[in-house]
Amino acid sequence: MKEESIQQVKQRFGIIGNDATLNRAIDVAMQVAPTDLSVLITGESGVGKENFPQIIHQNSHRKHGTYIAVNCGAIPEGTIDSELFGHEKGSFTGALADRKGYFEVADGGTIFLDEVGELPIPTQARLLRVCWRAANSSRSDRRKCSRQTSASWPPRT
Repeated sequence: MKEESIQQVKQRFGIIGNDATLNRAIDVAMQVAPTDLSVLITGESGVGKENFPQIIHQNSHRKHGTYIAVNCGAIPEGTIDSELFGHEKGSFTGALADRKGYFEVADGGTIFLDEVGELPIPTQARLLRVCWRAANSSRSDRRKCSRQTSASWPPRT
């Protein structure tokens, strides 16, 4: 990607800095944008990871779809599955009505799962299945699904 294009992206998204690593990350985000790939973004707290899913979303065919950012670390463990995947009326005590989860709401758009490493391991496994199904579906089905972008730090070992 040309330097002037990278500078335009920085200006549009309020990114300050001119480090080669930052410029490379923006370049990769722009390369990923036209694809239907799910993306994992890693980096220390405070480095601006939340900008990259927006760059990807706004430069993709999904830009007219819904963009949802979810701070996974802020959702109580007992409700995270319902928040992400929804529930049907009566499926548990207190489920008084059907509720769409973030994945259904973002269908055809982008869902950014910040602090995905804070999710309970069983929920991470369900997310992996969602990503796997999307990656192994037909091209037309992938375009209907939401693109998942996730951020976490530190990387799990």
